[in-house]
Amino acid sequence: MKILLTGAAGFIGHHVAKRLLERGDTVIGIDNFNNYYSPQWKFENCIQFDRHENGQMLAMDLRDYDKISQLMIAQRFDTVIHLAAMAGVRASVLHPGVYMQVNLTASQNLIELARLHGVDNFVFASTSSVYGHTKRIPFDEDDACGLPLHPYAASKRAVEQIGSTYYRNYGMNFTALRLFTVYGPAGRPDMMPYLLASSIATGQSVPRFRGNFQRDWTYVDDIAGGIVAAVDTQLGFEIINLGRGEPVSLDSFIGLLQKAARGRANLNDIDAPSMEMLATFACNEKARALLGFDPKVSVAQGVQLFWDWFAAHRAQKLIEQAA
Repeated sequence: MKILLTGAAGFIGHHVAKRLLERGDTVIGIDNFNNYYSPQWKFENCIQFDRHENGQMLAMDLRDYDKISQLMIAQRFDTVIHLAAMAGVRASVLHPGVYMQVNLTASQNLIELARLHGVDNFVFASTSSVYGHTKRIPFDEDDACGLPLHPYAASKRAVEQIGSTYYRNYGMNFTALRLFTVYGPAGRPDMMPYLLASSIATGQSVPRFRGNFQRDWTYVDDIAGGIVAAVDTQLGFEIINLGRGEPVSLDSFIGLLQKAARGRANLNDIDAPSMEMLATFACNEKARALLGFDPKVSVAQGVQLFWDWFAAHRAQKLIEQAA
């Protein structure tokens, strides 16, 4: 299978690329290597492409319609996995225009180019953030999701709806995967697990929201497996939660990480912004039925694996920088 993987140098993208390349798929990865966080991290994530003759990594921006079109014409992809996006909930409130350009307009262009060039299956990474302050617990895919809390969620929900219209009007197979609080090795530095680990290593303060916040922490390898399963399964149009289905409080997560690290984070309690969801909780019955999704890594196991990676690849450099 020949696959176009957008956001291939990112946190989730490079885990997905590894699975696909190791099983023998041809993978063309693209990423714009923006500076939302260190581009050097992303370059490190691309090393695996050099190790596989059926992989190629390209520096390319999805907003460049003509270049993406030329790539589609040259490669004739079977499947598109669209993970690329401007990430970050709070940053989207500060820069809504950029988020709409990248997450919505560029995504629509990519979907249209996939249609024009005969792509069989389009797999899109959406987010549990689209549920907002829903009262339906656990989160169910049939929820209307009509009141997004920030531009990031609004952009992702809009692309889901575009995918629905492309299925209805053009017969495109389009699967939107709503990802729940992904964590693990190579996690982004703006995400809570990394911030906590950095605090444990350096003693620097990290904010903690007051209140009983819970997240459906889902290990990145389980998420990558769900994405690959969606690549292999043409479903017409579907929206599917990918989450462990086990909410864990932020305080419990912090406790697990401190236990793994044998240290303590320097926590600074603050009030949560109104856009912050109190809890996320995936109903994953649909994922199990349609994709055979079966999360294997417990939160305790995943936290230990994350800390082991952090200690080996990031901790010493952070300590030196803080000195």
